[in-house]
Amino acid sequence: MASEKNTTSKAACVEQGGLAVDLDAHARRIGRADRVATGILTVIVVFVLGLLAAIVAYILIKGLGRALTPGFLTTSPTAKENPGISSELFDSFYMLTITLLISVPISLGAAIFLVEYAPDNWVTKAASTAIETLSSLPSIVVGMFGSLFFVVTLGWGISIIAGAMALTMFNIPILVRVIQQALQDVLRSQRDAALAMGLTRWEATIHVLLPAAMPAIVTGVVISAGRVFGEAAALIFTSGSAAVNLNFAASLSSSRNPFNIFRPAETLAVHIWKLKMEPTPGNDEIVWGTAAVLIICVLLFNVLARLLGKFLAKKMTSE
Repeated sequence: MASEKNTTSKAACVEQGGLAVDLDAHARRIGRADRVATGILTVIVVFVLGLLAAIVAYILIKGLGRALTPGFLTTSPTAKENPGISSELFDSFYMLTITLLISVPISLGAAIFLVEYAPDNWVTKAASTAIETLSSLPSIVVGMFGSLFFVVTLGWGISIIAGAMALTMFNIPILVRVIQQALQDVLRSQRDAALAMGLTRWEATIHVLLPAAMPAIVTGVVISAGRVFGEAAALIFTSGSAAVNLNFAASLSSSRNPFNIFRPAETLAVHIWKLKMEPTPGNDEIVWGTAAVLIICVLLFNVLARLLGKFLAKKMTSE
């Protein structure tokens, strides 16, 4: 028995660089390090998820009662009794729609060009650097630029279109990077197979690459849309913070017509900021109710967009 133990002990050791290495001890050390790292990462993930859940729960608890009050979502903010957020709710979705209509096609085209057509030279590298720089600009800086250029220089004034263009400025770099990464993650074999079948590069991009990258692209659009929907700093200087009593029967040139892109607009996030800057009785209750509506809208939009992404991926890839 003693000789067998010695044989096993010797088998568990190897000689490396003239030194004996105990494989069993090495395996135990690796196992302990792996368990420690796994535990630390688990704690970090649980902390982040718990913090997120606590923030969402706190906002919902504080504001859901006000948000569910009859008339809160349908009453004008200028109403003397029980003012609501109907105008802000419409303006937020309207601003989001205009921003996405402008930024998504531009970002998609730019990403396709950078991935499929642009040569690998200093111009492409400079463009990538510029995109990364724009994506890291503070929104308040973008808002100030939008105020100087769109509001003053172009003469659009404090308006929805000025706010949408300001949001587009920092939305495009984010979308370009996300769509570019989604296209690059498509397997090279799919590109080669499409080209081998006689498809042009454009046909391969439209019929093969985009369908394969659609889930990631939709996710990127969702992320950027959430930022647009909750943005406030850039809009204070461009679309304004004045509540408007909307009238769907007004003429298109009227400042009260909801679809007039040259009228001032106040989004939900800007509404929250303005009310917090005006500490009058009853404002806190409206603020928390508006915050709860904003959180719910973002969550619902994310869920619906992800479902749409899965549906499109299944529809376009036939999987």
